[in-house]
Amino acid sequence: MIMPEERIIVPKPDRRKKIATIITVIVIIVGSGIIAHFNIIDVFRNLSKGVSILKRMFWPPDFTYIPNIVKPMLETIRMAIVGTCVGAIIALPIAVLAANNFIKTKWLHVPLRFILNIFRTIPALVLASLFVAVFGTGAFSGVVALSVFTFGLVSKLTYESIEAIDYGQVEALISLGANKLNILRYAIMPQILPQYLSYTLYGFEVNVRAAAVLGYVGAGGIGQLFEFNLAWRKFGKIGMIIIFSFCVVMIIDLVSSSIRKRLV
Repeated sequence: MIMPEERIIVPKPDRRKKIATIITVIVIIVGSGIIAHFNIIDVFRNLSKGVSILKRMFWPPDFTYIPNIVKPMLETIRMAIVGTCVGAIIALPIAVLAANNFIKTKWLHVPLRFILNIFRTIPALVLASLFVAVFGTGAFSGVVALSVFTFGLVSKLTYESIEAIDYGQVEALISLGANKLNILRYAIMPQILPQYLSYTLYGFEVNVRAAAVLGYVGAGGIGQLFEFNLAWRKFGKIGMIIIFSFCVVMIIDLVSSSIRKRLV
C-alpha cells in the first residue's frame, strides 16, 4: 500500500526575537554614542573645515618633499623587518610549549597562554612609549616594541595551528618510540611551517603600519616626521607623507599577500 506523501511543515521564524534583537542592537549603538558624547550634528557642522584641511593636504601634491620622506620610510621598514623577525623567532618555541597537544602539562601551557594574552592586549604604541622611557628615543625602542607585539601575535596564532594539526602523524611516531624532539621535527613542524611563515608575513604587514605611528612617542621612523609637520601645521607635507606611505604599504601588502597565498 502506497502511503500518501507527508507534507513538511517549516515552522515560521519567531518575529518577536528578530525585532527584539534589532531593538537591542539599536539601543546599544545609540547608548554607546550618547556615553561617548558623539554628536552627528557636530560632524556636519565642521564638514567644511575638514574639506578645507583635506584640500590643503592633497591639492596640489607637494612632490618636491618626497626626498625628505624616503629616508624615514626606509627606517620604518627596517624597524618592521627587524621587529618582525625577532618577535617571530622567539614566538615559535613559546607557541610549541603553549600548545596543549604537545606537552600536556597544565602548569606549563596555561601560564604561558595567560602571559601571551597580556602581550596581545597591549598596543604597539603603548609598548613604544614604555620602551622609550627605558631605552630613550630612537629606532631601537621602536624595534623592541614591534618585537614584543609580533611575539604576542605570532605565538597566539601558531599555537592554535599546532593544536589543529593532523594528530595521526604524531600517533604514528609515538608508536615507533619517537621522542618529543622527533615528533616536533617530523610531525608538527612540516604541518605548521606554512602557516607560521604566513603569520610572520602578516605580522610584518601590521608592523609596517604600526611603525609609521611610533614616531609620535619618539620611537623613530616616518611617524616622527609626520608628528613634526603636524605640530607646525604643514598640511601639504603631511598629505605627501600620507600618499607616499599609502603607496609603500599597498606594495608591501600586495607582495606579502601573494607570498602568503603560495604558502598556505
